[in-house]
Amino acid sequence: MTAAYRTITEADRPEVWITLREQADVLADAAAVEERLAAGERLPLAGRVVAVKDNIDVARLPTTAGCREFAYRPAATAVAVDRLRDAGAVVLGKTNLDQFGCGLAGTRSPYGAVRNSRCPDLVSGGSSSGSAVAVALGIVDIGIGTDTAGSVRVPAALNGLVGIKPTLGLIPTHGVVPACASYDAVGVLAADLTLAATAVAVMAGPDPRDPRSRPWPADVRLAAPGVARLAIPEAANLAALTPAYRDAFEQSVRAAVAAGLHVEAIDISALLDAALLLYDGAIVAERYAAVGEFLDTAPASADPVVAWIITAAREVTGPAFAADLDALARARAQAAGLLDGFDALLLPTTTEHPTLSEVGADPVGISRRMGTYTNFCNLLDMAAVTVPVAPTAAGTPFSVTIVVPAFHDQIAADIGARLIGTASGLLARTGVELAVFGAHLRGQPLHWQVEQLGARFAEQIWTTDGRRGELFRISEAGLGRFAAALTAPMAVTTIELEDGRTVTGATAIA
Repeated sequence: MTAAYRTITEADRPEVWITLREQADVLADAAAVEERLAAGERLPLAGRVVAVKDNIDVARLPTTAGCREFAYRPAATAVAVDRLRDAGAVVLGKTNLDQFGCGLAGTRSPYGAVRNSRCPDLVSGGSSSGSAVAVALGIVDIGIGTDTAGSVRVPAALNGLVGIKPTLGLIPTHGVVPACASYDAVGVLAADLTLAATAVAVMAGPDPRDPRSRPWPADVRLAAPGVARLAIPEAANLAALTPAYRDAFEQSVRAAVAAGLHVEAIDISALLDAALLLYDGAIVAERYAAVGEFLDTAPASADPVVAWIITAAREVTGPAFAADLDALARARAQAAGLLDGFDALLLPTTTEHPTLSEVGADPVGISRRMGTYTNFCNLLDMAAVTVPVAPTAAGTPFSVTIVVPAFHDQIAADIGARLIGTASGLLARTGVELAVFGAHLRGQPLHWQVEQLGARFAEQIWTTDGRRGELFRISEAGLGRFAAALTAPMAVTTIELEDGRTVTGATAIA
């Protein structure tokens, strides 16, 4: 933990933090984790250091949401952060952000614009700017942010990080200052996909304090198929990209094909049109419902652009809001049909990497453009994983985002792992074990029955009678469908392994 404070001093980026905890308190938390480990607790995030975006509550630390006059000291910690601590993580402090989570550049804050971790004259991306840069500078292992319109994905992309924007409600938003309450998601930034997935798995799960929280469904898919089918935007849909980003995306598509993924171009204009509803339509009224009355008091540290965007939404009428909800319902149905037959949609995460001065000259236009490929995701109840791929010709970071339907988060993570040649980790702590043998093993003629249900390979196994098999993790509903598909002389039975475990397995009937 002392290394984190040393790195903070060496990096000299004071704009990253709004509140930094006292070193003695952090070291005391780390010592408590060591005691828990010594007592035999299994802590998947033991000793990991976490930065928390300052629109998420940590008890006894002020929550500002990037506005001094808004600050309050919560009595309770957000459930997502509590779960990280329960898993052994230690919170270092609260990070800077675009005020009230409104912005994609990381510049709309009275605490200072957060500079990019690699190129200080470029923006860091927002609104989870401080959390992203704290990870990218090596100060913390995990950055926690919120993502309504791209606020985890964009800073991940601009700082060369992994960003996971999970399915809405998967991580409870209890203790989060709302931006658009119906479309807010808590997300993760990390340098490593497996670590990011572990953090999501720890935080996921419903909580009664968040009425919008949701559990993993019984039939959740726990792995991407062997040959995943990716949709990509047709050429006309990429008009918003700068030439450098267009070249980088084309290179990433070629790399996807080289990695064994099947790629097909489709027209995603319906998704891009739906994205406009978040700020250009009546849905922006949810932002006014969250903090509009506070901003009507004209607090001194209110960012003028943020205040203009949010307070203008007080004029939205009920009929207009109802009409846009209907438009969203139609767009969701259209999106489902558009991606039918595909495992995921591969997109450039954002359109460009502007300088701080460029954003200063055009704060609204550039931020609006940067959300072209992110704004629709939560509106249409989709999940997304952002991974860094080959940099642009100028050497700046470039990322792609894998977008999937709700609760297909694991598929997005697995595809992202294949694109960057790493392990993906398991996001869903659910499902049951299934042992397979013979023709159901990987590479054998009946393995497709296992794969089509989203089963995830875990390990090779040996039975007490010397048979080699493979152990998979599969949803409970998937196990039922698998068992129903078997024909005599095959059945799902109980099998004993040579290491003493007893598992459910598909095997021949004697």
